[in-house]
Amino acid sequence: MQARHNKVAILQSNYIPWKGYFDLIHDVDLFIFYDDVQYTLRDWRNRNRIKTPRGVDWLTVPTNGTRQHLICEVEFTDPRWQSKHWETLRHNYGKTPYFERYRPFFEDVYLGNRWDHLSQLNQYLIEQISHQFLGITTIFADSRRYRATGEKQERIVDLLTKAAALHYVSGPAAKSYIDETHSAWTGIELVWKDYGGYPEYPQSHPPFEHAVTILDLLFHTGPEAPYYIWGWRANVDSNNDK
Repeated sequence: MQARHNKVAILQSNYIPWKGYFDLIHDVDLFIFYDDVQYTLRDWRNRNRIKTPRGVDWLTVPTNGTRQHLICEVEFTDPRWQSKHWETLRHNYGKTPYFERYRPFFEDVYLGNRWDHLSQLNQYLIEQISHQFLGITTIFADSRRYRATGEKQERIVDLLTKAAALHYVSGPAAKSYIDETHSAWTGIELVWKDYGGYPEYPQSHPPFEHAVTILDLLFHTGPEAPYYIWGWRANVDSNNDK
């Protein structure tokens, strides 16, 4: 019999995503990578933003991805991007307080391995950052194992049903295609994630920017990173109780 999961999230894998992505992961018991869906261009799948002395800049992985690909089918086109990205990260974050703490891991990712598929890299980085550096205990799965059917909302519901979910925690972007009143949601509670209220942390090159890769937070705050993602809410809750 399929074990029931209290809270489940379903999301496409992104390249070194921002802290809100990991906040969502932390909220659930099971996080399903939704990579057997259409690849989207100029999106977060193969790029993210970093802080530089010149301001916020994009770090983009070259791929063969088109709208005819599923995310899990997208491949890298030029292996030289790995050393270029590592050099860019080292150049812009090398003097941050905790860069050296994480350097062995990320140096191995970029210089010690050869990655062929975008989904493989994204999922690996997200899982390792979650478990090794943020202390998240959430279980990860790939949507392909569930063989979901249907389109958009119906496919999400089928995936949740097969994962035996009781609660579906979703980012606000899904409001564009999810109808909460649809009868298909019977037995599954829909919870909308709120990404508001994150506190600022000591960040190089002001002004402060929240919408950057998780690496920015790790390199600047080290083991205190979980506080700036979800730990701060304990202070808010305690103040509200007074």
